[in-house]
Amino acid sequence: MAFTPFDQAAMRRALDLAGRGRGFVEPNPLVGAVVAAGEVIVGDGWHERFGGPHAEVVALAAAGPRARGATLYVTLEPCCHHGKTPPCTDAILAAGIARVVVAAGDPFPAVAGRGIAALRAAGLVVETGLLAAEAERITAAFRTLVMRGRPWVIAKWAMSLDGRLAAGPGQDRWISSAESRGLVHELRSRVDAIAVGIGTAIADDPLLTVRPAPAPAPAAAVGPRRPLRIVLDANATLPLESNLVRTARDVPVLVAVGPEAPTNRTTALEAAGCEVWRGVAVDRRSRTAALLAELGRRRLTTLLVEGGSTVLAGMFAADQVDEAWVFVAPRILGGSKVAVEPLSEPPRLQIEDVSFPGGDVLVRGTVR
Repeated sequence: MAFTPFDQAAMRRALDLAGRGRGFVEPNPLVGAVVAAGEVIVGDGWHERFGGPHAEVVALAAAGPRARGATLYVTLEPCCHHGKTPPCTDAILAAGIARVVVAAGDPFPAVAGRGIAALRAAGLVVETGLLAAEAERITAAFRTLVMRGRPWVIAKWAMSLDGRLAAGPGQDRWISSAESRGLVHELRSRVDAIAVGIGTAIADDPLLTVRPAPAPAPAAAVGPRRPLRIVLDANATLPLESNLVRTARDVPVLVAVGPEAPTNRTTALEAAGCEVWRGVAVDRRSRTAALLAELGRRRLTTLLVEGGSTVLAGMFAADQVDEAWVFVAPRILGGSKVAVEPLSEPPRLQIEDVSFPGGDVLVRGTVR
């Protein structure tokens, strides 16, 4: 089917609106909607917060009586089931919409084509596939949770021009610029969890919090996120005096240990306020997959993996990385690189954006 330039512009507007819900609506998907009478936009909206009205309902309310006979552009297939809100298909029919343009289908089993079928059965013209790739990308975390049962995994690291991920003793702790570190904190505010390995936890003694801390949200609202902090620590060696443990009662910490972790260590961590998750698998790859499945059961949609090199390499080796943020600082640190086992099938990054925060080079993209 042929879409007009106005159709394209209206859907791009809907996609732009959808992005405004990032960090507020998860585990729901980001969705935007536009109502147009002819080529005049008469209403638009987006899913603003988890548990709140869906994008279609917001846009239809903004359009009011002008929605009758109009076209609805929506980035994701309208829902047709009762969840936290009534079915959007009911609202569309009640508003008198004549045509619906859907960018991408909803993989959630209770929808999965049923929303489109319900609208067509009621006599509406329903067209699909407009800017589908863009719509699937903006809902990638939601789709990964629904279809793979795990969160969308973002790998982040900063390195020098000669490939060093950490400065040596007596050198500045930070490789990247202040502007780059600000972007990392912004990214943290949009994810559900942050993970590091025990080596990084001991060497850097990080807090892994969002700074500045987001203001407390009303009870009915969600976002910006206060992500769960995760330490991959097979032997439960995370020091009790570390920043992570000391602040565990304020911001949750999950220590992922292996079957070999001593009970006295896990008990001490729990007594200090940490949650201990014990993986039963012996090999790292299986244990990583099991942890991601556990996070999926908890409905976490995004996991940011911040290091170190062994953890990052393990995630790539297990084919569990979906997106990468790579900060390259214009510095030569010298010395030896951290040795990691080479990947049998090195993944490629499909670059989506390149920017230059504070003189660094930031490369962002999805992993193929």
